[in-house]
Amino acid sequence: MVNLETLEITSNAFVEGASIPSKYTCEGEETNPPLKVGNMPEDTRTLAIIVEDPDAPGRTYDHWLAWNIRPDTGIQEHRIVGMSGKNSAGKTGYHGPCPPSGSHRYYFHVFALDTELDLPVGSDKSSLQKAMQPHILAKGTLMGRYERSK
Repeated sequence: MVNLETLEITSNAFVEGASIPSKYTCEGEETNPPLKVGNMPEDTRTLAIIVEDPDAPGRTYDHWLAWNIRPDTGIQEHRIVGMSGKNSAGKTGYHGPCPPSGSHRYYFHVFALDTELDLPVGSDKSSLQKAMQPHILAKGTLMGRYERSK
């Protein structure tokens, strides 16, 4: 296995391990938070993102799948970036945190890729992972938590 470089993933909306503001959840505007990607390899052509909740009942819940994101534009708040895959709600695009009970962890995994992926809109996570696997240059993760107030 090749050692991957590590991307530095930060957000001005929340810090590693902290609570995700309700604005980015089902109790708010349900818009994606902004993410800044640092330590990107020079030969990065595109970015991909997978946001998942491993604390969901039954299985890991996919909240957001996106790829072919231009690295120079980054992942801005409330913007449709790249191409979107099908999340666990059966829709494309960002699906904000909305845990049924308790506090859940949300992992924002970002991947630097050496190519654009030839993958149709609406593809699922396994298809995305398979398509990007041989092209991953670096990976980074930002984890936030959320617990509903109602």
